[in-house]
Amino acid sequence: MNLKKTVILGAAVAGLLGSSMAIAAEQFIGLPSYRVGPYAAGGSGIYGGWIDYMQMINERDGGINGVKLAWEECETEYNNARGVECYERLKEKGETGNSVFQPLSTGITYSVLDKVAKDKIPLVTMGYGRTDAADGRVFPYVFPLITTYWSQATTMVKYIAGKEGGTDKLKGKKIALLYHDSAYGKESHAVLEKMAERYGYELTKLAVAHPGNEQQSQWLQIRQLRPDWVILWGWGVMNPTALKSAAKTGFSREKMVGVWWSGAEEDTVPAGSAAKGFTAAGYNVAGADYPVIKDIEKFVYAKGHGNMEDKSRIGSVYYNRGVVHGLITVEAIRKAQEKYGKGKALTGEQVRWGFENLDMDDKRLGELGATGFLPPLKTSCMDHEGSGKVKYQQWDGNKWNVVTDWIDADKEMVRGMIEESAAAYAKEKGITPRDCSKEM
Repeated sequence: MNLKKTVILGAAVAGLLGSSMAIAAEQFIGLPSYRVGPYAAGGSGIYGGWIDYMQMINERDGGINGVKLAWEECETEYNNARGVECYERLKEKGETGNSVFQPLSTGITYSVLDKVAKDKIPLVTMGYGRTDAADGRVFPYVFPLITTYWSQATTMVKYIAGKEGGTDKLKGKKIALLYHDSAYGKESHAVLEKMAERYGYELTKLAVAHPGNEQQSQWLQIRQLRPDWVILWGWGVMNPTALKSAAKTGFSREKMVGVWWSGAEEDTVPAGSAAKGFTAAGYNVAGADYPVIKDIEKFVYAKGHGNMEDKSRIGSVYYNRGVVHGLITVEAIRKAQEKYGKGKALTGEQVRWGFENLDMDDKRLGELGATGFLPPLKTSCMDHEGSGKVKYQQWDGNKWNVVTDWIDADKEMVRGMIEESAAAYAKEKGITPRDCSKEM
């Protein structure tokens, strides 16, 4: 081979390498997971489903418009200090830094709330966290997506009212709120108190200390109070303990309604027969027959790449919730690529725009193989929640069965509370709210 041919061949190889590098962009997603500690069942299920969905996107689609997804887990143990450490460790990873931070912890959410706007990393708190962050004018980088604790609380009252024969039948009823004594557990208080004033029911709040396996005094109070309904706002071991305690006390589980962190198989199976008849809220449903789950089995597990050691958890409430996390995150990145360019890794600031402009209607959910799996979702500068819809599932002793359609939150009441609280936060922090008319 002469020198001229060598130079040409070298240039061709360099061009191929350059082309390969150009199309090998990776979108980095930091995962502040918890697979150990008292809440490991929730963390392992949700992050497992999320990782499986991202793996499926890489295997089936080659990524998002050619951009492969990359991720790294950081163990938080559901501990606030560790969560902040993970945030700092992950924020500059990857080609363009971390795309999104989703800690699955209200406590960690509060701990990094002031950091995300400075670092321009979207903080997604799907179904948890600070509800007033739904006001995107004050919290441009925070997204309590699908439905918030306040919205969920209003649907709980609607569900109970439906069982009682209407909201007018709530007057004089007694509702006990058995809640996890944490920032998460206290999120529902303002809404349930406000609705108690409106509908005339008597609300009794009973705190349960972390981790929740000591509830004797609370159930003694419930026995004495004789409430018509118990709302279980629990987490982890607190949930099966509450269901077993209800059975021992003689309180009907059909008169118990759980928050979505009390409504998974990990909450009911350990309670055995004591869980039968218990109903819980959800912004996703259980089941492995949805096309999106079938694709994960086909493109991930059939190739030996699945994240779940226990494959029986595929299709469970927590696993499917993780799939929802993955699905919405991917859709936000896909949406952001429409604005900032397909085929390249995006910054957290650019991905933030994608989260703020989601439009997942029934048609799009059908294309994603997720009809009925989660509610339609449409976000905006003003509204970082985007839905507010909740379904209820009941445990029959073996599995969860959907017993309602999507129930709409009392958006008018909740939105007023959101704007009032967000305005107070803005004043306290010296934040000038965005003008959403300029964000169109």
